[in-house]
Amino acid sequence: MTFLTVARNRVVGALGRVSMYRLVLMALAVLAVIAFVLTLAGALAGDPLALPVTLAVLVAAIALVDVVAQRLLGRAWRIESALITGLILLFVLRPTLNPPGLAGIAIAGALASASKYALARRGRHIFNPAAAGATALTVLSIPFPDLGASAWWVGTPLLALPVLVLGGIVLVRTEKVRVVALFLLVAVAVAVLRTFVQYGQAGIPVDAQTIGQVLWSSPFLFLGAFMLSEPLTLPPRRSQQYLVAALVGALAGWPILVGDISLGQERALLVGNLLAFVFAWRAAVRLTFVERRALTPSVRELVFRAHRGFRFRPGQYLELEVPHRRPDARGTRREFSIVSAPAELPEVRIALREGSQSSYKQALARVEPGRSLPVTGVWGDFVLPARTDAKILLVAAGIGVTPFVSQLRQVRLAGEQRDIVLVYVASTSEELAFRDDIVAAGIPVLVVTRDEPRGLPSGWRWAGGARLDAAGLTDLVPDLTERHAYISGPPRLIGELAPALARARSLTTDAFAGY
Repeated sequence: MTFLTVARNRVVGALGRVSMYRLVLMALAVLAVIAFVLTLAGALAGDPLALPVTLAVLVAAIALVDVVAQRLLGRAWRIESALITGLILLFVLRPTLNPPGLAGIAIAGALASASKYALARRGRHIFNPAAAGATALTVLSIPFPDLGASAWWVGTPLLALPVLVLGGIVLVRTEKVRVVALFLLVAVAVAVLRTFVQYGQAGIPVDAQTIGQVLWSSPFLFLGAFMLSEPLTLPPRRSQQYLVAALVGALAGWPILVGDISLGQERALLVGNLLAFVFAWRAAVRLTFVERRALTPSVRELVFRAHRGFRFRPGQYLELEVPHRRPDARGTRREFSIVSAPAELPEVRIALREGSQSSYKQALARVEPGRSLPVTGVWGDFVLPARTDAKILLVAAGIGVTPFVSQLRQVRLAGEQRDIVLVYVASTSEELAFRDDIVAAGIPVLVVTRDEPRGLPSGWRWAGGARLDAAGLTDLVPDLTERHAYISGPPRLIGELAPALARARSLTTDAFAGY
């Protein structure tokens, strides 16, 4: 388990250098190239020219709607969004060179793009755009069969391994491996049960090869990795995400007929999207920027005022969008742990470390007081145990202290009595941010910095300037095995401390990847 923790956090740290949208785009593009080569070699049925032609029609239709909508909304247009939706639909719809079929492809692409604006609330998609476009085309195909319908040709054994590898990379980056694993487990189990029932009714025996085809010849891998995992259509809490995954898995594994339409695959995902929206309908809001404050030479706190009913739990994070021209590879959105406590609403605070030359941070630095910015959602399960008598260890590295500040503020404002120890790692003593908030919490703090801080508050102790490792953490916290451990910071540090943290009663991590 320790080895897996180390490996996982190293991979997350490496992948975090690329924006989620850019990574998904690259994965889908590689998959499309593989499919084209297999079709060209005759391993996959179809005309090889149909793939690039279908993709071009899809991207053109999606981009046209995107450009018009973004101009009307006054936002900067990003080609990545159109390409991702187009590539997903390429594998869901049947590639064709037939003019009526291409017309249907264009309609599906246009409606998928339109759903991002017409079927959205406060910047949050209600439905997965590709699933919405494919469903709309399937409905239209009932009176107009020449337009074509969803085919999910990606569900072939030849593409199963590439989808598994490329989709796995995306899931590690989005930290949705367990959620999609549950979806796959439910979908395959239900599909196997359905196979047994249907074969039994027909008097046909079921063998191992038949069971293998349920997994390798189904589109479950693609649906889970590239569609179900989309953050904007998932609920905020892990337990809610599991519920949505199980529901979509059950509906995808055993399609239900509703009239002439099968409630399977993309329609199953739409049902899950609707449930997720019910869970998260208050999470997407707008924040009005109030001011920025310097906390340390490199850390700045940004203060906002929330509009309408904004809710979160201490330790959760929000995704803040800062629209700007010519965004770099990391895009116009970034995730921030919320520093303020729920008791301080409508004031909302976040913090960031300066120094990056990303287009996002440059745009955020230019934001003037009074400007309203969209929050696409609130996520996370990095929350303290419900039991107030649970002994807790908090380990923070640099800007990773931010979720703990929210938790400590809420504990103080709620008048709770908790046994909490904080280990605070920073490069230098002057980079110890939020000292006043931590002091007000009245908890023991162990400081690890290269230089010895001056005038440490009562209850604070400098633990030396050596780099914190597993052995050092065990020495600093002798009762580690009795505590629920929470660590927030770079994936590399989490990996280095994994041998010691594995001894804790429980471990919850919050990796600041690529920030």
